[in-house]
Amino acid sequence: MHKPIHYFSAVALAIALWGSPAAAQQSPIYRQGWIDFNKNGKKDIFEDPAQSVEKRVADLLSQMTLDEKTCQMATLYGYGRVLKDEMPTPEWKNKIWKDGIANIDEELNSLPFNKKAQTQWSFPYSKHAGAINTVQRWFIEETRLGIPVDFTNEAIHGLCHDRATPFCAPIGIGSTWNKALVARAGHIAGREARLLGYTNIYVPILDPARDPRWGRVVECYGEDPFLIAELGKQMTLGVQSEGVAATLKHYAVYSIPKGGRDGDARTDPHVAPREMHQIYLYPFRRVIQEAKPMGVMSSYNDWDGEPVTGSYYFLTQLLRQEFGFEGYVVSDSEAVEYLFSKHHVAADYKDAVRQAVEAGLNVRTNFTPPENYILPVREMVKEGRLSMKTIDSRVADVLRVKFKLGLFDKPYSDPKLADKGVHTEEDEAFALQLNRESLVLLKNEKETLPLDKKQLKTILVTGPLAAASTHAISRYGPSNNPVTTVLDGIRQHLGKSVNVQYAKGCDIINPGWPGTEIVPTPLDSTEQAGIAEAVAMARQSDVIIAVVGEDEKRVGESLSRTDLALPGRQLQLLQALHATGKPVVAVLINGQPLTINWEQQNLPAILEAWFPGPQGGTAIAETLFGDYNPGGRLSVTFPKSLGQIELNFPFKPGSHAGQPSSGNNGFGRTSVNGALYPFGYGLSYTTFAYSNLMVSPEKQSPQGDIQVSVEVTNTGKRKGDEVVQLYIKDKVSSVTTYVMQLRGFERITLNPGEKKTVQFTLHPDHLALLDKHMQYTVEPGEFEVLIGSSSENIQAHKSFTIVP
Repeated sequence: MHKPIHYFSAVALAIALWGSPAAAQQSPIYRQGWIDFNKNGKKDIFEDPAQSVEKRVADLLSQMTLDEKTCQMATLYGYGRVLKDEMPTPEWKNKIWKDGIANIDEELNSLPFNKKAQTQWSFPYSKHAGAINTVQRWFIEETRLGIPVDFTNEAIHGLCHDRATPFCAPIGIGSTWNKALVARAGHIAGREARLLGYTNIYVPILDPARDPRWGRVVECYGEDPFLIAELGKQMTLGVQSEGVAATLKHYAVYSIPKGGRDGDARTDPHVAPREMHQIYLYPFRRVIQEAKPMGVMSSYNDWDGEPVTGSYYFLTQLLRQEFGFEGYVVSDSEAVEYLFSKHHVAADYKDAVRQAVEAGLNVRTNFTPPENYILPVREMVKEGRLSMKTIDSRVADVLRVKFKLGLFDKPYSDPKLADKGVHTEEDEAFALQLNRESLVLLKNEKETLPLDKKQLKTILVTGPLAAASTHAISRYGPSNNPVTTVLDGIRQHLGKSVNVQYAKGCDIINPGWPGTEIVPTPLDSTEQAGIAEAVAMARQSDVIIAVVGEDEKRVGESLSRTDLALPGRQLQLLQALHATGKPVVAVLINGQPLTINWEQQNLPAILEAWFPGPQGGTAIAETLFGDYNPGGRLSVTFPKSLGQIELNFPFKPGSHAGQPSSGNNGFGRTSVNGALYPFGYGLSYTTFAYSNLMVSPEKQSPQGDIQVSVEVTNTGKRKGDEVVQLYIKDKVSSVTTYVMQLRGFERITLNPGEKKTVQFTLHPDHLALLDKHMQYTVEPGEFEVLIGSSSENIQAHKSFTIVP
């Protein structure tokens, strides 16, 4: 799981950190193969790398005072958020962290869109690594016990650091359906974290995006728990193979606030117990058991009236006793405070703190000083309201992670390695490939795409997202990377061979939005002129590429939509362009499924690009003009109407049934049946055929595996990717199960005429259900294997039987 720790001699360590052998004389605590953290002149058990982690934790814990223990229970938010100093100052000796701190979050990372967080220490990369060493050195040398800090950071689409390697949004990562690609993304994020001095990164998000109105759909891998678990596992393994902790979020049942409302709501999920386990907890259970993450972030919502961060059931019984989690739990910001201020299950803030600690929370995080949490904990121990046994247990979990990370053996990074190993040319090429594989072709009538540049003289690129760039950078990802817009990408790709015209056409939103989604208003003269300009250019063009959708101010954290159509006047723009009779290709930049019914019915081609990374314009241009064949698949269902929501996969029998054609409420008068685009859907510039589905054995015990294989052939004229999807149907069961469930997928690349055999193994866990006693059970009976290219495009099926 973790890379072996290499122990430095005192002189070698000093040279690596401070540049000269003379620096080794600055502090006598660095010894041959160990560090005298408590400065007592002897090698204590906790300082001895040869001792077991448990012995080291117990020894250190026995030497800690109450003040030192409680300091290991809180986060200090980094410079520009809570910490006001870029570097340690003499005043730190008077701060609460004079006795240590659990972690420092987003330290000196130059957070995008936050001028207070801009710092000279974020770049070059070596300068940042040296700065983190300086902060770490203060805690090791200037506190009594010298307990190292866990430096945490966000990383959901690349490390949240100045000029780190940028990935596309998680919803795009999920649309790749490529496990190897996601594992490599984890490796890159983990390596960059380690080289820059971060030791724990908040990734992956395992929340199923079941309601497309919810603002954070853009940050999720998709709606299906199996897909999320498989990709989340690979991301976690990739990160932790680099010796950095991965912290899963947001545990639990966070992504389905009532009505999909985010912002000040973010609560009251209407989720039944069995659904909670099978949909919302499934990814967490799988990733914890199979990838052993060292961190989990507790969410600030409730479930069935019980706030998660104050819940012993969620934080101890489920997480540790059932799932086997052995890391430490950090709270989402304000989760502790909400027990008092939002959920009203605590009489005051102090009691909220007590509930969280007793429930199993290890470390409190918020954008307020750490003493706001640490001091009430100390008071309650002295008052007898919190037991020292509980405190010791919470602190031991934090120390255990720090020992496993090697912080007590090699607490400093080597700055010389950072400049060579962060955001390399190879990393940039990978990020571009990730962007390519995230693209999903939604419609391609009469092979409109790819466009043949040899046949084109003039192209109009239009739409409010054509020259936009801010969607490529977010609060939780890398900052300050140059962005290639779609317009830039097309111009660079075509060079001087084609005349590329540009007109914005309209803004992303109109005056009065989002109120105008409820009560529409007419276009004003400025809006009419903008569309008229685009139409005039369209008439002079051979083809129109319209880049439409949303930006980071329309979808994201604390944002939710009242509608899922294109916002503002974008539909009017598309309709006016379509009326010219020229072909209109729509490129969607968006973070959630959109109800693009008119667009699907009238435009010849639609390419879903999600929120691409800074190289997105290049990937989109390559795809539009045929240098790349899109192979991404939807990881979320696109509904036709808000009235259909929730419409998602997997689903129970009858829950997606259509309107009756006769009888009460019949005649199809209110009928909007089926998805606009189903889960797993996506087109290609080539075609594929399935054959020779094999399932073996045809009869198996509940404890045995089932082997499945199928042959897939590229029957078209272009090299392309197919995502082979395996679904399982449980024919008869003791409780109602889903119509079918995703239980395997592989993205493969085939040349024209090439055939590959794709193999899957179905384990007992893939067939298990939660029975009437809420126990996972593989019930005897008939199961059906369904293989295809989407949840609705099944190409082959075969049955097998589980016998008692």
